[in-house]
Amino acid sequence: MLDLCFDLETQDPDDVLTLCLTARHPRVRLRAVTVTPGSDGQVGLVRHVLRLLGRDDVPVGARDPATGKEYVSGFHRRWLGGWPPARPDGDVPEVLLPVLAAHPRAVLLTGGPLRNLRLLLECGRPVRLARWVAQGGFAGDPLVPPERRLAKFDGLTACPTFNFNGEPQAALSALSDAAPIARRELVSKNVTHGVRYDRAFHERLEPHRDATPGLALIWRGMDLYLRRRPGGKLLHDPTAACAAIDPSIAVWAEAEITREPGGWAARPQPGTRTFITTGLDHDALFAVFAEGRG
Repeated sequence: MLDLCFDLETQDPDDVLTLCLTARHPRVRLRAVTVTPGSDGQVGLVRHVLRLLGRDDVPVGARDPATGKEYVSGFHRRWLGGWPPARPDGDVPEVLLPVLAAHPRAVLLTGGPLRNLRLLLECGRPVRLARWVAQGGFAGDPLVPPERRLAKFDGLTACPTFNFNGEPQAALSALSDAAPIARRELVSKNVTHGVRYDRAFHERLEPHRDATPGLALIWRGMDLYLRRRPGGKLLHDPTAACAAIDPSIAVWAEAEITREPGGWAARPQPGTRTFITTGLDHDALFAVFAEGRG
């Protein structure tokens, strides 16, 4: 069983899809959720989803509950209806530090800009992360063989990525040798851009839709989403979550991650404790995504 802490933002639908997936996945025990920036609307949304899934025991932390914007996608209201605003249980360190102390092998999954991770690492109290799985980064030609390259990234060594660019100094700090993180796993843009929840994925998932309450909620939401956007949605954060649950679904390379004028780059480098995805088994990914209790 994977003890998981999930850090998310709520302007893109796939963070909340990931919350649904991990809150009731049979191989995951969701221990905490942190939200960036953490408006009352965002925290209310997270609590609403957790309540629908029978996981209102999960503590919720936030960086900036006083922010003036809501930061919630309109899709969430069409999918989930209304919910009352809510306050967090505490700031990010207040919520995460007790969980990490009680579960020292817990994994932190980040699905947004790394402001909350930075708060944790700079809180002035002892912090030790056994494993950080990030949706972010980019592996280009120096690491990805031609047969695994997506056409739009072929020929690139660096590329901008939203989550790392959202707080680049936090990303560099977390990736540095000095960071108290035993292992870093980056589920990178060159892989997540090859995973799309489209009509074919939806139909493939339908026989499994009731395998967990989380899958049922995902299926309902994406049925609504596909009516307006038949091209579907790239599954950035759910792909990262599945790789956190079962790293064998991906191909990994140990690498040094750098920030370049053209974005983020990775080159082979042993001893960094940082691993980035260079390939993905799509059938294995689906099996983890659609997994229910036996």
